[in-house]
Amino acid sequence: MAEFNTVQLLLGRRRIAGSPIGGIRETQEMLDFCAEKNILPDCEMINMEQINDAFARMECADVRYRFVIDMASLARAT
Repeated sequence: MAEFNTVQLLLGRRRIAGSPIGGIRETQEMLDFCAEKNILPDCEMINMEQINDAFARMECADVRYRFVIDMASLARAT
């Protein structure tokens, strides 16, 4: 593991960051792999009209999949 001077890090107002999901290249590789193998995400598509109900379900831990908002429904909701 690389060593660094923590005083310079703090006084220089620098920060160290990382990501457990990888960068752009890794994300693209994962998307390409999923497309090739026809791997689809587990999600529940909701309309903007359903957003309050979805939030209430989330607060009650009544959500099995990730919610995805159909942004095309935004124009119909206004």
